[in-house]
Amino acid sequence: MQQVDLVYFNAGGGHRASALALQAVLKEQARPWNVRLVNLFEVLDPQGRFRQLTGMAPEDWYNRRLARGWTLGMAQELKLLQALIRVSHPTLTRRLAAHWRSTRPDLVVSLIPNFNRAMCAALAQARPGVPYATVLTDLADHPPHFWIEPGQPQHVVCGTPRAVQQALAAGHPPGRVHATSGMILRPDFYRPPVADRAAARRALGLDPDRPTGLVLFGGHGSRAMLTLARQLPGVQLILICGHNAALARRLQALPAPAPRHVVGFTTEVPQLMDLADFFIGKPGPGSVSEAVQRGLPVIVVDNAWTMPQERYNPQWVLEHGLGLVARSHRGIGAAVAALMADLPAFRARVGARRNRALYEVPQLLAGLLAGDPAGAEMGERARPAYSSGFAPECPLEPECPPA
Repeated sequence: MQQVDLVYFNAGGGHRASALALQAVLKEQARPWNVRLVNLFEVLDPQGRFRQLTGMAPEDWYNRRLARGWTLGMAQELKLLQALIRVSHPTLTRRLAAHWRSTRPDLVVSLIPNFNRAMCAALAQARPGVPYATVLTDLADHPPHFWIEPGQPQHVVCGTPRAVQQALAAGHPPGRVHATSGMILRPDFYRPPVADRAAARRALGLDPDRPTGLVLFGGHGSRAMLTLARQLPGVQLILICGHNAALARRLQALPAPAPRHVVGFTTEVPQLMDLADFFIGKPGPGSVSEAVQRGLPVIVVDNAWTMPQERYNPQWVLEHGLGLVARSHRGIGAAVAALMADLPAFRARVGARRNRALYEVPQLLAGLLAGDPAGAEMGERARPAYSSGFAPECPLEPECPPA
């Protein structure tokens, strides 16, 4: 049985979520592969010495900053991190090569940025001829040395035309650059919507006939949600706080004339999105793509606090007419009013999007394992390989074939 390694880490949550989504769909499709999730930091530090010395995992500092909204200056810190990675390249390559000599993968799929030069070089040393693919979990690269590394014998999987252009500009031949129709999303985001929306709203204490916004700032929430909640007292809101229990308690304590539903960590984000009319959040590629997949126009903020790798995302929203961009959290109220004034048009544009990346990527991986990457049709020509676990008539995917 062929071995496929999906490499992730827990910084931000989106990389692990994409790896888990791919693993889930490959299992559903009964591919004849042994799919292994590989946490990069566990390979580089198997004894957990970093945690022993600092009391936290390497990615914890990043996640805590996201939860507090402390993102100003991350562009400069990213340059320092990348410089440290370049200095450590021989050590990183040696440890990774030893890992892959031992585990003997037939395909390595990276779902993380910054480390692809070292991982690709290590695989070439340890397992010559084994394909290496980088699947971007951002809408575009943030060059140099973020996702797309020039001069590396790797395949680059891109979810937007902008990322495709960046990969080609970096010198990767067209045969190694592969376009998908969007970001990888969990299989739940392809399932049919909530059948009785009004009843589901009532069950949460919400008015079934009132326009509703869903507020989500990643898996660890954000203090910005307090600003938004205070600014929108008359707007019915669903506020998802993730693992930030303290934030959830503070939001629940805020008085508001409009009904609100505050929830902490939940696996029912797709269902909650079905109960909303629009989305408010940070311009993360995952949350924005998830909202669009469930038919929600989006409102995001783009300013000096926007993380460098996410700065193209607001532009993508505006280019496709999928929502509006505010320059600060205090401008959200005006953006909500403008969006509601033209909501049917926004919803029509959002509803026309068709993201099938979760089902396109396995086709590409199969081609790489077979030594024929060109044999996997990608992009708009690809049809998802739905298994019997999915509804035969999926309202969000009108082209999906009968199960």
